[in-house]
Amino acid sequence: MAEFVGAIDQGTTSTRFMIFDHSGDVKGIHQLEHEQILPQAGWVEHNPVEIWERTTAVVQTALNKTNLTASDLAAVGITNQRETTVVWDRTTGRPLYNAIVWQDTRTDRIASALDRDGRGDVIRQKAGLPPATYFSGGKIQWILENVDGVREAAERGDAIFGNTDTWLLWNLTGGRDGGAHVTDPTNASRTMLMNLETLDWDDELLGFFGIPRSMLPQIQPSSHPSGYGTTRANGPLGGEILLTGDLGDQQAATVGQVCFAPGEAKNTYGTGNFMLLNTGTELVRSKSGLLTTVCYKFGDEPAVYALEGSIAVTGSAVQWLRDQLGIISGAAQSESLARQVEDNGGVYFVPAFSGLFAPYWRSDARGAIVGLSRYNTNAHLARATLESICYQSRDVAEAMEKDSGVALDVLKVDGGVTANELCMQIQADVLGVPVSRPVVAETTALGAAYAAGLAVGFWKNTDELRSNWNESKRWLPQWSDEQRTTGYERWKKAVTRTLDWVDVD
Repeated sequence: MAEFVGAIDQGTTSTRFMIFDHSGDVKGIHQLEHEQILPQAGWVEHNPVEIWERTTAVVQTALNKTNLTASDLAAVGITNQRETTVVWDRTTGRPLYNAIVWQDTRTDRIASALDRDGRGDVIRQKAGLPPATYFSGGKIQWILENVDGVREAAERGDAIFGNTDTWLLWNLTGGRDGGAHVTDPTNASRTMLMNLETLDWDDELLGFFGIPRSMLPQIQPSSHPSGYGTTRANGPLGGEILLTGDLGDQQAATVGQVCFAPGEAKNTYGTGNFMLLNTGTELVRSKSGLLTTVCYKFGDEPAVYALEGSIAVTGSAVQWLRDQLGIISGAAQSESLARQVEDNGGVYFVPAFSGLFAPYWRSDARGAIVGLSRYNTNAHLARATLESICYQSRDVAEAMEKDSGVALDVLKVDGGVTANELCMQIQADVLGVPVSRPVVAETTALGAAYAAGLAVGFWKNTDELRSNWNESKRWLPQWSDEQRTTGYERWKKAVTRTLDWVDVD
């Protein structure tokens, strides 16, 4: 029997392939970044062909580095940046436009129009989402309305849509030569087009955006025993490897953190931050600015739902310090620079580059640095950037407690930013609860591997997965209650300074 499971993790800034053994330990990994295309203010795009090429390269390199072949893998799962929208021609296999990334705000007028005439309330009820630039539906509409020939191609059945999971699955299983056009409920639930109760595309919602149903992939389980299809011989995995797991990245991290019981929550620190609370098979509709979403669906079992708080800019704010301001040379330097000062020196940075997501949902907001005086240095800005990650997470945690009635007693964390130990200490201080990081911090890929492995019996059940989870480090709160209260009040005051900056029709 094959001893490993593979996972393709197609993220916002990079793609990686990871190989896990039965204990959930990492056997191999390779990762490559891809270009962030910024055509104008508020627009963020990726090249889907580049993403496919990077996927091919990381799979082949990871296998070569570990002296493994695809036949050593019992199954392969995929996890992906959700909401990022690809439209391509099924006959040529070529994208009809660049991928429009989840951070992109060009659809703000589409989202605002939905809320003005009452359609937004229908979307909230059926899809569990507020009308926002974040989700895929408006992006598909924009492509149909603004890219020459796409509407006609869609009406012919040639133009098809997918998030990046669907794009990769289609290419891995043959592309224009019979590739599988599929997705799973976690990704479908991020489009504003899927009914949360039926787990199928909803004709009324499709009508709101003018999207032909023929564009959409078939929705199949997140962990699929019969698989979405097998790989083709000319692909990076060679022929006949079963693809059995597909989860949006934040749901994958929830699985990787083994949050299988109602009330269990995790927070992933990546390009953005995403906190998910498992609500079991019960659909909990948020009244506090959170999203109701599908957490996972394993085989024929009922779907499990979650409440989610999505934050657009956290780790990418650190990237901004590096790439746009040039005050650090790498992400790790943000920690050493911030450690040069004891506090933020009165500076608060609200990185609303793409507006504010949960719990505010304000597309009119833009980033602001407030409280500056002549005293402040780049170290204070670095510290304020780390604090912005933690304060935004507190905004979401408080909304989650209001909706669920469940107070956090510990926060499970994962993702790249958790390597920043100062940031994790600040998170414990801001929340007032312990913060716990697992041994395998990259739980997004691990969750995709778990979904794939469960489907083929590599792991018997979720209890077996729980036994794999081990804590690496725990941070305990050190701030006084007064420090915590004062800091959060000033943060909320800073947030008000970002609002009403952009006029949204």
